[in-house]
Amino acid sequence: MIKKLFTLLKLGRKVAKSDILNITSKFKKPPLAIVILFKFLSISFSKKEKSDLKENEGERLSASLESMGTTFIKLGQFLATRPDIIGEELSNKLENLQDRLPPFSISKAKEIIKNDLGSDTYNSIIDLSEPIAAASIAQVHKAKINDNGTIKEVAIKILRPDIKKIFNEEIDAIMLFAFILETFIKKTKRLKLVEVVFLLKEITNLEMDLRFEAAAANEYAENTKNDVGFIVPQIYWNFTSENVMTLDWIDGVSIRETEELKRRKLDTSKIAEDIIQHFLRHAVRDGFFHADMHQGNIFINNGGQIAPIDFGIMGRLDKISKRFLAEILFGFIQRDYKKVAEVHLVAGLVPNNVPIDDLAQALRSIGEPIFGQAVKDISGGKLLKQLFDVTEKFNMQTQPQLLMLQKTMVVVEGVARKLNPNTNIWTTSKPVLEKWLKDTKDPINNFNETIKNTSEVIKRLPEFPEIMDKANQALTYLASGQIPQNSNSYTSLNNKKSEMVAFRNQSIIGLLVLVIFGLLVF
Repeated sequence: MIKKLFTLLKLGRKVAKSDILNITSKFKKPPLAIVILFKFLSISFSKKEKSDLKENEGERLSASLESMGTTFIKLGQFLATRPDIIGEELSNKLENLQDRLPPFSISKAKEIIKNDLGSDTYNSIIDLSEPIAAASIAQVHKAKINDNGTIKEVAIKILRPDIKKIFNEEIDAIMLFAFILETFIKKTKRLKLVEVVFLLKEITNLEMDLRFEAAAANEYAENTKNDVGFIVPQIYWNFTSENVMTLDWIDGVSIRETEELKRRKLDTSKIAEDIIQHFLRHAVRDGFFHADMHQGNIFINNGGQIAPIDFGIMGRLDKISKRFLAEILFGFIQRDYKKVAEVHLVAGLVPNNVPIDDLAQALRSIGEPIFGQAVKDISGGKLLKQLFDVTEKFNMQTQPQLLMLQKTMVVVEGVARKLNPNTNIWTTSKPVLEKWLKDTKDPINNFNETIKNTSEVIKRLPEFPEIMDKANQALTYLASGQIPQNSNSYTSLNNKKSEMVAFRNQSIIGLLVLVIFGLLVF
């Protein structure tokens, strides 16, 4: 525990000397005790660097977090999904937080590959390049491998050295700080800060086992193998381990390079529509979608197919949520607000005693202004956000998995609009939702769905059942925003709390003994 205090002191000084407190204070005023503590920790005799006044507050905040390394980058990214804790405005500022960091050496990368995969597998890797991209947790190299006699170009993702040890030490110290806050500032107790930090720890530790990401990519590829114009890179399991993941190299163009796409005679308007339709199809049909579809993670390969990369953050929806999403969006497209209200009641999302006409009227207040907007201003993601805000007044139950989807939808629509500013979200979405709703009401398809559910295990590679289960656990944690009470993680969380309570009690007793001793002696 003393080590945690020392780590916390170092982290506190790092935060205090940065620009974070000044920036965040403009969005959410911190408690006076925190301000005083940070002022004390920031005392320094060295000259403080001036921040770039040309940058806006969001850019300065992101830059400050990025400069402090992996733990703070992950904390910032996680808090961006929790406006209930930090507020909507600050959450929006953190959404663009990138995790670009300097790469580690290629010699260290080779050492990790050899240790993880063994000398024979390492020696079969050809032309390992210098790092192509480096993020907070891992970096990517280009290489070639011999896959059953065929030479294939691949991307090899490698975890940063000692990243797990560094992250866990720092996050444990931040958890102690959260516990101290909850102990002394009672208002913070309702935010469950210890649980929030612990959840971040659980999710990130699962993300730091690249077999989980490989399992997610494998399931995503299986779901989408028949989707025309969409391809997920193949995972090479013989070249994949806890610290190394190998998958197909995507030869193509990032969708952020719109001029290059046009030069290649690719229809950017069609690509924009396809991206939205594929995203919706994966959400409502499969209940499993890419939850980090920003421009840097989507490529158009040489065959003109959409090829996503980076499967560290995926979203999952259960059957009820899939049905709810499709019915709601389709209801708004049809401007059938009573139907949308009925869906809320049938799904049990609002209490049965809510008058359906009152709910329909509230929903109309969301839909009609949207249809009065220009095509380029209509957003399905923003619609869902307004929907959650309004229905909260009717005691609608929080749907964390839909919140993740809503945030991803905003990103996907933004990506599509950069390719074609006049993308019509409703026209694009309608055929996907219409087809899915029709298919789910078809008795033959219902029978096929039953067969599919009984054979779901086929999607899992026989040699990796535990990995697939843990990958699914990570997605569940991320989607629900909470630790299930019957899980090992919940037990671990309670053990952590007990440990910190014991430390607090021992510290108080020690302090009292010291005071009594002082009174007796002096």
